[in-house]
Amino acid sequence: MYVTFVCHSSEIHCYKVCLPGPNNISLLLLRFSFSLVWLCLCFEALDCHPFPHCIIKNFLGSETFVENLQRELLELNFHEKSNDLYKFKQSDDLRKRTEPHIAGLRAALFGRFRSWLGEVLGVELEPTVDISCAKYEYTDVLLCHDDELEGRRIAFILYLVPPWQSSDGGTLDLYTTDSNFQPQSIVKSLIPSLNTLVLFEVSPVSFHQVSEVLTQDKCRLSLSGWFHGPSLERPPRHIEPPVPRSPHLPRDETLLLEWVNPVYLDISYQEQIQEEFEDSSEIQLKDFLKEEKFREVREALRLTQIQWTRRGPPNKRCYEAASLDTLPQCVSACWELLRSEAFFLLLSNFTGLRLHYLCPADDDDDNKDEEREDVLDGKAMGSSTESPSSANTKPSTPVCCGELRRWSHGSYTLLHDAEAARAEYALDLVLPFCGADWQSEFGGFTCYVANEEDEELLTVYPEDNSLALVYRDKETLKFVKHVNHKSSSGSANSSTYGAFYDFSFVYYE
Repeated sequence: MYVTFVCHSSEIHCYKVCLPGPNNISLLLLRFSFSLVWLCLCFEALDCHPFPHCIIKNFLGSETFVENLQRELLELNFHEKSNDLYKFKQSDDLRKRTEPHIAGLRAALFGRFRSWLGEVLGVELEPTVDISCAKYEYTDVLLCHDDELEGRRIAFILYLVPPWQSSDGGTLDLYTTDSNFQPQSIVKSLIPSLNTLVLFEVSPVSFHQVSEVLTQDKCRLSLSGWFHGPSLERPPRHIEPPVPRSPHLPRDETLLLEWVNPVYLDISYQEQIQEEFEDSSEIQLKDFLKEEKFREVREALRLTQIQWTRRGPPNKRCYEAASLDTLPQCVSACWELLRSEAFFLLLSNFTGLRLHYLCPADDDDDNKDEEREDVLDGKAMGSSTESPSSANTKPSTPVCCGELRRWSHGSYTLLHDAEAARAEYALDLVLPFCGADWQSEFGGFTCYVANEEDEELLTVYPEDNSLALVYRDKETLKFVKHVNHKSSSGSANSSTYGAFYDFSFVYYE
């Protein structure tokens, strides 16, 4: 539902309307007027789909003020910000900046405007100042999230951009949500325009993103922050069902002899690999598959017979996974290799982990328990002090889960609370098929980070036929960095075709 606001000289007349929103959220507009000093508010629209938001054109009444504000902001120091969720440049804190136009806007927003907004909403907004400036340039992005944090009630964005089109990217995309309050699809994209203010209510359904900036010639400059007040009640967080795990397939060493580079089947070389792995908790085994087998699978992955399904929801992941029953024969055989009993044993020899019953048992000698704990403490990515065997002394059956994934422009995975809650000791395996010209600046690399910390522990870049093994503990999480526009803007003859593939498996002792 749209509501038009009519301006009469120095007053705005707002008519009382009740607008139902998701989860019984309603926005109450009360008749209210006040003198405008240099703020001239022209409401273009208020809409409750997919969640309550409002667009105010020509928010600042003076073009000269806008120009001076832009100049002051661009003279600030900006810092590169990059993690699983975003990549852009952010200014120094604006809460105490003394530049006249920055200070003037801040005082107006969190003074008179905040008081008016609180009356409009029927909510007591706090005087807390929360404002910063962001520059989004080519390939910068802010992926799907809901803005929910204790105290945030209304989000705002003031755009200070040059003439902008949808083809430039950088739109504010709004998502619908399903019955579990998870984001589904983009139903509205707001194109930035100079001196336009966007407001929206922070709620369990306020999922949005800043789409990737696709222009190399413009800067998406904006001021943004939150008005603080009592948070809306949040429903219980949706918990996804766990990914099914399976024991190995009964396949013998014949499969290894057929597929694996013979150098990795040499026992003495396996011992060297294990020593290196125990020192660092990770290793990359180059030219892992026989060259002819690798080429065969790489070509087959581009066949149209494979059915790919988009994995979501977008606040957690966005990539494509293959339907296993549509795989060409050679791709299916490679999948079986990674799930085979022989391969479980090979991984045990590479890592020292107990992924096969033929591996040494923990009680083989008097010092085995102590040695194993020392190895795990030094080996697990994140170096947790808890040994995985301490939680359960009974021997378990090694299992695994896996996917065949396709990564293209716009693909990513994000860190999320459910992942942190389920984190456990595990061995990650990734076998990429990416083409020789895939570059790290395209994204698509896997980052390992310490839980609830900014510390980056390890980055694994996709490399053709290079088997990556990483052992992580309960305090270590991972994400795949957003694949950006550079991946699809190269030569049409590029061997990457703007995408790459990988087998991704996780093995558990």
